[in-house]
Amino acid sequence: MRQHSWQALRSAALAAFIGLAAMAAAEAGTYNLSIGDKVLNVTGKDRPAMAINGTVPGPVLRFKEGEELTINVTNKLKVDTSIHWHGLILPFQQDGVPGISFPGIKPGTTHTYRFPAQQSGTYWYHSHSGLQEQAGVYGAIVIEPKAREPFRFDREYVVVLSDWHDTKPEGVLANLKKMSDYYNYSQRTLSDFFDDVAKMGFGAAFEDRKMWGEMRMTPTDIADVSGYTFLVNGQNPNQNWTALFKSGERVRLRFVNASAMTYFDVRIPGLKMTVVQADGNNVLPVSVDEFRIAVAETYDVIVRPTEDKAYTVFAESMGRTGFARATLAPRKGMAGPVPTLRKRPLLSMSDMGMAHGDMDHGAMKGMDHSAMPGMDHGAMGAMDHSKMAGAKPDPFYAPGSGLLPKAANGGKFLSYKDLKAQKPLYPVRKPTREITLRLTGNMERYFWSINGKKYSEAEPIRLKLGERVRFKFVNETMMSHPMHLHGMWTILDTGSGKWNPIKHVVSIAPGTTVYTETEVDAPGKWAFHCHLIYHMATGMFREVIVEEETAKLR
Repeated sequence: MRQHSWQALRSAALAAFIGLAAMAAAEAGTYNLSIGDKVLNVTGKDRPAMAINGTVPGPVLRFKEGEELTINVTNKLKVDTSIHWHGLILPFQQDGVPGISFPGIKPGTTHTYRFPAQQSGTYWYHSHSGLQEQAGVYGAIVIEPKAREPFRFDREYVVVLSDWHDTKPEGVLANLKKMSDYYNYSQRTLSDFFDDVAKMGFGAAFEDRKMWGEMRMTPTDIADVSGYTFLVNGQNPNQNWTALFKSGERVRLRFVNASAMTYFDVRIPGLKMTVVQADGNNVLPVSVDEFRIAVAETYDVIVRPTEDKAYTVFAESMGRTGFARATLAPRKGMAGPVPTLRKRPLLSMSDMGMAHGDMDHGAMKGMDHSAMPGMDHGAMGAMDHSKMAGAKPDPFYAPGSGLLPKAANGGKFLSYKDLKAQKPLYPVRKPTREITLRLTGNMERYFWSINGKKYSEAEPIRLKLGERVRFKFVNETMMSHPMHLHGMWTILDTGSGKWNPIKHVVSIAPGTTVYTETEVDAPGKWAFHCHLIYHMATGMFREVIVEEETAKLR
């Protein structure tokens, strides 16, 4: 009897062990990626590109929350490469930033990343070597949650927005270094001046031109690079990438802005969009007609088309230089009407921080005036404050800003202030200290910096494990900067307390001051930078070292 019981027990234990082993195997995944050269034809011309597994963008990687990941990346290029897992929480050695978290992947070698999928949501991956991201080395990530989603949907699609230039990225940067406005194809003309005279009178129009001239800047300088073709999942507007639906279905669209330099304003004429997730984190649902997605951000929205017709997914560049386009349709081959581009926005003096209440004289004195020669306090005093009157208040845009978004149909445009965390990730507590990061640059020499120093000139930012740090971003430039901290979540201060949204990218508009907080919970070396690729490449970048009390990382 005892022998029989022992055998039964042993059999049960063996069965349990086999079951656990099977579960472990099911929760572990191995993925293989290969980065190589590719000839790409986006505009009717064959151009050199880089691809992951032969495609641009690379394959959508689908993981499960809790899955132990093994990802083998083979480099078939003639230069070093890398993959950074954008927005994923992981050990710093797996973060994929050459020179900070690992040496990079040499030509002809395979590097293996190993880390657990500790979260769920929509993210993406891209090269962090040179300018390879602009050349095509990027793709989307979808991580399925363990628990049930807090919102309903019947089907889903990943919508990767990106920008493509027929000039190689190194050539684009060389042109910017030679002449910072090389790609500004929208310079104001004499005809524009006469239009301004008709609107504001000769004196005001002349003074406005004089101020911009003294600063050697132009209000049309919304983006550094023009000439882009904008893509949806690698397809240009004429190719019309299409997603199918059945009338009445709830369709989840996972938007990823994998552009190198382009902000998009996204709308689907005829449909309301319910925003349910921002940067992979669930938010309280908010219904909008349009939203702006900064470079490297992700937004998940749910739409419910009820008519048997095609709807156009229209992603218009913030500078109105072009658009990406896709279609939601009940059948293949259908297409909805394509909106015309709206009038290009013009920057105002507010976008230079000259009407910004949060920017004090100390901040003004610290600005890099070499970027705006000839500007004096007289010019500042001559600015037209009348533009500020009646401006819709939004704490994330300077009052009177030319970039303040408005929905094309006059409806609701998403603001950061609308985002509220569905489930707070961190308790509210006072920060241990505040760090000011002035976003600076020199347009004449085309370099970008933080606190007036390029990456090559700056010391790392050192944080202590366990502290709560408040970052004060002061944008002293006329460009928007999507700031990305690797390895740790960023709590965006919208004034909502514990409901403040959790993000991995925060866009800082011109002339604004924005506050974020970070729970410093990940030891190691991390990157912190503007995600506009040519800004990052020319100096708007920092290394962040999170030190444990017992030992310093050098």
